Amino acid sequence: MLDHCSISHKGGIVLWSRSFTPEASHLASSPSSPVNSLIREALIEGRTAEEKYEKDGYAVKWTFFNDLELIFVVAYHRILQLTYVDDLLAALKALFIKLFEPFLATFVASLHAIKSGKPVSAAARDSSKAWNFSKAFEGWDGVFDKLLKGFEDKAAQERKSRYRQVAPALPDSSPPSDDLSTVPSESSIAVQDEQQIARNVQALKNRLRGRGGRRGGRGVTKVDSGSGRDSMPASDSESTSKRAKGKAQRKWGESAPSETEMASLDFSTDKPDSGINGYLSHDLQALVDKASLGTRTRDGLYEVKDWDFGGKDDEANDAITRALKNECTKQPSGSLGALSSLFSRLTGSKILTEQDLKPVLEGMKQHLMKKNVAMEIADKVCEGVGESLVGKKVGGFQTTSNAVRTALSSSLTRILTPKTSTDLLLSIRTKLSSPLPSAQQRMPYSITFVGVNGVGKSTNLSKVCFWLIQNGLRVLIAACDTFRSGAVEQLRVHVRNLSMLGVNGATNSKGRVELYEKGYGKDAAGIAKEAIAYAKDNDFDVVLIDTAGRMQDNEPLMRALAKLVAANNPDKIIFVGEALVGNEAVDQLTKFDRALRDFSSASGSGKGRGIDGMLVTKWDTVDDKVGAALSMTYVTGQPIIFVGCGQTYTDLRQLRVANVVQAILSD
Repeated sequence: MLDHCSISHKGGIVLWSRSFTPEASHLASSPSSPVNSLIREALIEGRTAEEKYEKDGYAVKWTFFNDLELIFVVAYHRILQLTYVDDLLAALKALFIKLFEPFLATFVASLHAIKSGKPVSAAARDSSKAWNFSKAFEGWDGVFDKLLKGFEDKAAQERKSRYRQVAPALPDSSPPSDDLSTVPSESSIAVQDEQQIARNVQALKNRLRGRGGRRGGRGVTKVDSGSGRDSMPASDSESTSKRAKGKAQRKWGESAPSETEMASLDFSTDKPDSGINGYLSHDLQALVDKASLGTRTRDGLYEVKDWDFGGKDDEANDAITRALKNECTKQPSGSLGALSSLFSRLTGSKILTEQDLKPVLEGMKQHLMKKNVAMEIADKVCEGVGESLVGKKVGGFQTTSNAVRTALSSSLTRILTPKTSTDLLLSIRTKLSSPLPSAQQRMPYSITFVGVNGVGKSTNLSKVCFWLIQNGLRVLIAACDTFRSGAVEQLRVHVRNLSMLGVNGATNSKGRVELYEKGYGKDAAGIAKEAIAYAKDNDFDVVLIDTAGRMQDNEPLMRALAKLVAANNPDKIIFVGEALVGNEAVDQLTKFDRALRDFSSASGSGKGRGIDGMLVTKWDTVDDKVGAALSMTYVTGQPIIFVGCGQTYTDLRQLRVANVVQAILSD
């Protein structure tokens, strides 16, 4: 049974709707309704290629009619297996358009005229006054009821037919009888049968025992006659010669290393030397790349640079447009070159159909996958672009090119555009400057870095720390990776280096950054809690929490991470991932986000916490194959805050949506 059905314009005007239960009627009028959530979280963000959308126990399916900019939506309880919903949507769309197309065309034209600000004709004004949908669609309720009843009756008949096919296969069992005479009783014949079976079993055992004894006797005699020489080596020298063929073990010394030798190998602590100020003289140029330093705003804030994809402004046009402009010349090689040649044949005024777009979308999918976009995400992006183009009327060569460019570029832009603020510094300053009661002490802003093994969490945490120091903030780094050997020492080296780099990378900034660590083998959640309390008592502004890397399928480690999140409730949870991953990005982010939400809500109080943003590392290794950014953003809907692009503390960049879209579309 359906709960809700609606027909609306893409501009947000509801033309017709029907709720089938009081609960659904009440929910439909609230902002948190499944239909409103679908529009906010799927349609606006370009996630229109999903088979269905689920929200609060409801499943929502939809279809478009692009020529008149209409959306047909059906919502029902997710637990119900309604097999006729897709067919119902198709029939609903076809029937509604056939019955009311003249009115709908006038309605859409009037909307466009009002939106563009053009003078509206008298006929358009009269039609705008006649936007009485209940009168315009009079009789539609009865038509819809008849249509829905037909599909429900057909589904019921299919269920009955399936039951009839299965029923004859069941064994024919008669009901138990109340007649006591029919109750089976043990007879003497049965007892005799049991005795006969026992005698037969005993006879079989005796026969087998006799055969086994003779066979065993011969075997024992043979072994005894050989005096054991067949099973034992002839001498000790023979066995040692066989073992001597292996690699000889290296001896590293018989005594344990002394404290002096251990101290000489420990480079994570400061040691007196002939260098300046009694410390080792470090090459500051190796820690800070002046060419990649950020810029200062008028307010004195330090901003990291934007990532530059090579400045190919003259080659900004994608291969689709280049192929279309050179229709009469040789087609360029590459997936999008062949893709564009298909569009070049679509000349003249016509309406695009699925058959026209199918080969083009396949070529587009291959191009996105070459750009390192996960296959699943490439499929969904292409399906969304196809849905936006089906039914569009194109007139002429350039119009086709513009339609393709606009649809693909708009889809990528909607996906990559963040729905939350990416200004991390603004969030920090807002929390630090918020008024508090006199008896309450200000809490520091806490950021937790999570991710799989070996992606560069600690290295890029130190880059973020450098950025925060440049903006005049005091930072405490919490060493919560108590598993990996050398993790604490690595952070200690970073803290020592950052202490030597003050504002503008020249003056000493000792006291602006410290390390809070408790060694190895401790509870990470407890260390993070103690670090936040220490930062609160010592007036630190930001706490950066480093965590151990873990695979997304390791449930015990994911539960431990969720415990840290639930116990400390950090202000930001940043997922650190590689730009090199393809399909793995979807699996990593999906499972990390789901595990954090499920386990943190189970172990703590309140709603579960998910990933709030991403930091993509090794960005300088992928050139323009930036599909990982699209995959990660599509999966979580969260923004990419920074990208890491080198080994110095200044190698941190911001991404601009337009630049990423340009890189993805470039050939």
